[in-house]
Amino acid sequence: MSDGAVANVLFTSCPAYGHALPMLPMIRAAERAGHDVRVATGPDLARVLASRGLDVHAVGPSWDAAWSAHEAAWANPDAPEERKMMDGVVALFGTPALHRLDDLVAMTSTWRPDLVVHEVLEEAGSLLAHQLGVPGVVHGIGPMFPFYAPLIDAAGAVIGEPQLWAQASTEHALDLCPPSLQPSGPSPWSDTTPLRPSAGERQPLPPALAEVLATDQPVAYFTLGTVKNDDASDFRIGLQALSEYDGLVVATTGRQLDRDALGPIPTNAMVAEFVPQASLLDRVDLLVSHCGSGTMLGGLEHGVPQVALPRGTDQPENAALLERAGAGTVVAPDEYAVESIAAAVAAVTHDTAFRAAAERVRDEIAAMPDADAVCAALNL
Repeated sequence: MSDGAVANVLFTSCPAYGHALPMLPMIRAAERAGHDVRVATGPDLARVLASRGLDVHAVGPSWDAAWSAHEAAWANPDAPEERKMMDGVVALFGTPALHRLDDLVAMTSTWRPDLVVHEVLEEAGSLLAHQLGVPGVVHGIGPMFPFYAPLIDAAGAVIGEPQLWAQASTEHALDLCPPSLQPSGPSPWSDTTPLRPSAGERQPLPPALAEVLATDQPVAYFTLGTVKNDDASDFRIGLQALSEYDGLVVATTGRQLDRDALGPIPTNAMVAEFVPQASLLDRVDLLVSHCGSGTMLGGLEHGVPQVALPRGTDQPENAALLERAGAGTVVAPDEYAVESIAAAVAAVTHDTAFRAAAERVRDEIAAMPDADAVCAALNL
């Protein structure tokens, strides 16, 4: 590729919101630069991304299918914890990647990419780039933790691709993490470029919510993400803990839940399955969440102090970095209760040091190169 040339650019992701959506700024930047941009992911998320006007191709299995295999791995009563963890990773990100790779190879037989950009756990992206002999770029979804190296290496061995990490580790990486949230230890990728994270693309808010947000009352946003969010009791406890919050609580379930199972909704709360995060976070005074990478960084982009309620995956590590930066406090899974969450909410709400730290991280994020600058730096 050379400056000014039109390139075929493929973005590929496993079909999880938190893995695909962080790539949207780079996808849009490549489109603005005039390139032929295609996006590949599982069929369930493909429909969501196609509704945003992207050229999306469904590849591999759905997220639900992969998640069912993941749960089956964890349900094995005879397997030790470490074995369950690896089997779960392979079920989510290993075996499905091989199926996506088969579909990607068929797709690229008639449209050959000049560059493959893939999120950090989309192993099919590295495999495809290596097979085609084209550059691969690793797109972060949050902090680039050192554990990615042994995780990808071990998963590659299990799925019959023992050179996977050796190939992936040589790729250029886009790092969304601002300086204050950088993990301890060396990055798994030696060749990295910082990229400003985004809270997402702005979309219209529901009229009733927009009307309430037009007032000057404080707003707390409560979410447990889109993956580990199927326990209605977790939402019930969180809503009860926020019932004394002096302002409006906007809560999103991320999936369809039985309203009766949520119990009585506090009078200060509005509950929805989904609200466009980017359109909400610039109005939020407090973020109470699972501390998924996209949610955590989206809140910090707006300088919002946070209460972290990590559930699993990389969330505990994200929460520890958030707390280290002084921008929030953590309620551990074994402390998840109305009283502990309410106490954390009160602490973050009333101690201005949390907001000051969140605003320092906000300024770090604002100083990072945006997607258009990074696109140009990659000669796109």
